[in-house]
Amino acid sequence: MAERRDAEGKLARHRMPSFEYSRWDGSQQFTPQSADKVFDQLSEYMLDYGENVLDMLEQLQEDHPDVLDMLIKQGYVEKDEEGKFQITPRGVRRVETKALDELFDVTRRDKMGKHETEFRGVGQTMHDESKPYEYGDPVANLNMHETLKNALHRQGGGSPIRIEEDDLVVYDTEYQSSCATVVLLDMSGSMARYGKYGQAKKVAMAIQALVRGKYQGDFLQVVGFYTYATTLTERQLLYSAPKPVSIFDSRVNLRINLDKPPRFVPEHFTNIHAGLQFARRVLKRQPAANRQIITITDGEPTAHLEGHDVVLIYPPSQKTANITLSEVKRCANEGIHLSSFALIEDYFYLELVNFVEQMAAVSGGIAAYCNAGDLGNMVIDSFTNGRRKRRTIG
Repeated sequence: MAERRDAEGKLARHRMPSFEYSRWDGSQQFTPQSADKVFDQLSEYMLDYGENVLDMLEQLQEDHPDVLDMLIKQGYVEKDEEGKFQITPRGVRRVETKALDELFDVTRRDKMGKHETEFRGVGQTMHDESKPYEYGDPVANLNMHETLKNALHRQGGGSPIRIEEDDLVVYDTEYQSSCATVVLLDMSGSMARYGKYGQAKKVAMAIQALVRGKYQGDFLQVVGFYTYATTLTERQLLYSAPKPVSIFDSRVNLRINLDKPPRFVPEHFTNIHAGLQFARRVLKRQPAANRQIITITDGEPTAHLEGHDVVLIYPPSQKTANITLSEVKRCANEGIHLSSFALIEDYFYLELVNFVEQMAAVSGGIAAYCNAGDLGNMVIDSFTNGRRKRRTIG
């Protein structure tokens, strides 16, 4: 595969570093490369090339067994039941956390907003600020340090300390509604260009780290869409890569029965319709007060579903667009907020811009377009701070 050859070439170049030699005088200290740094370098390749990189660990074991042993001992890599290398849950979490850290520094992350809502939900966030106790405040939120300090000040010191109601101080809290989110990630063939898929995948993994760290009451599911649509676990997301282009006809019009598909089905098409339909069904089962779909794509829809058939049409057709927009409207009618992010690299993407604007107009959501490098800030801000956007239609 072209993607694998490209990845092998990059890794090969990485294995041939340049060195500078000098006479040893006894004062220099040798510091071996840490397992963390080696794994971070490995995961960078995986963002672009997915599980193809795992196949190269066999060669790494032959060339540098000590390096691979270090990764295994650190708990980042392991072998499965079939003896194949895989990334451990700890390794996946490190990639997610690093993705979030690269998008925001500590100060920015501390300023992140919550899912603001006028409704009270099941979750609540505790702040460092405190306030006097009021009837009905949860006793579990008692700030014992400030309470004891008030009691000591009131009675002038000494022991035992006698606490009265006026001494009580509780941590201030704000209620959050739980939020159910589906991230729709374009895995079509064109996402392999310009590093778009690696950046989009990094953003999805950063959201996973954000939910785990700040919004534990939230539901999050990543769904990859191409000719079909499928859920991606955290490990599957890390392993994923765009579907390789498998037919090169200038015009395509295929109808494929999903009950009895042929042996070969081109998978590199853009089925936003299938992704939205899948996401809507997932969210329908969630009791969260707020539900949203975040779509990241770089192309107009070139596939849609008709009953038990998937229809592939290229160049993009108005029929596919209309069927996709009907699903957008269905999602909006069920109270789902839609945010659509179009990855554009030049002015040839004007039709894509027009389509995501139509999605926003139909749904009452937002449409934004940017290059891959700007995607992270826009999507995370949309997720956390109430839909920051460059342009809103509708």
